[in-house]
Amino acid sequence: MLRPIAEGVLVHQSDFLQTNAIAVQGPTGVLLIDPGVRRDELACLANDLEGSGQKVVAGFSTHPHFDHVLWDAQLGSTPRYGTARCAADLQELLSDTGWRDRVAEVLPPDIADQIPMDLFGLISGLPPDAISVPWDGPHVRIIEHQAHATGHAALLIEEPGVLAAGDMLSDVLMPFLDLEAADPIEDYLAALRLFEAVAGEVDLVVPGHGSVGRADELRRRIDQDRAYVEAVRDGVDPADARLDPSGPHGDWLPGVHEWQVQQLAKMRDGRR
Repeated sequence: MLRPIAEGVLVHQSDFLQTNAIAVQGPTGVLLIDPGVRRDELACLANDLEGSGQKVVAGFSTHPHFDHVLWDAQLGSTPRYGTARCAADLQELLSDTGWRDRVAEVLPPDIADQIPMDLFGLISGLPPDAISVPWDGPHVRIIEHQAHATGHAALLIEEPGVLAAGDMLSDVLMPFLDLEAADPIEDYLAALRLFEAVAGEVDLVVPGHGSVGRADELRRRIDQDRAYVEAVRDGVDPADARLDPSGPHGDWLPGVHEWQVQQLAKMRDGRR
């Protein structure tokens, strides 16, 4: 169910990894950011909007990972945007006749049959120099960076100061680096500097996965993510509470952390 978090901004959280969909209200309808994962949740979101007399007039995917580029026919055939690099990444994937098999390899097995694929990844890339989402609602600034994924973007809804962070700044997941990038560590640190630069304009942060946080929590998460990335860079224990085996994702997240460290070590060895 959609719940309001600020004037004109509502959030729907999926059971899958606490995935957040964000609806921004405008004069003719809503901008829907990262709509969700399971078919029934997307339908619920569509029904909630229809029940409140609103329609989707634009969509935006913060990055090209499967759980951020899904859609359902009930949401309408509206323009769906992403950065130029995000869209190019998806277009390359969809040009492969075996793309469904490639995506299937990364789907969670327990919900794979509940994920709608018919409208997967149909994203229109904005011009590379685009600084805002083209729609008739509140100004939504694009903060593009290379950290978690190709063409990743956070969106700053300037009024009322809500930062849709994509897969960054989570209180439940440590940073997942883009291990296909040439310098994933520096890319991530650079993205955190971008967030610091706009922190004074932010009243609420909504991560792609996790809890909504206020301005002080945004700054804490920036510091926490930087500490993790620098620890991984320096080869020391990050001592990150999100990796606690007794935490909400403690059954698998520490293993992902160890795998990420191993991949970075291989990258460094390959450059020697």
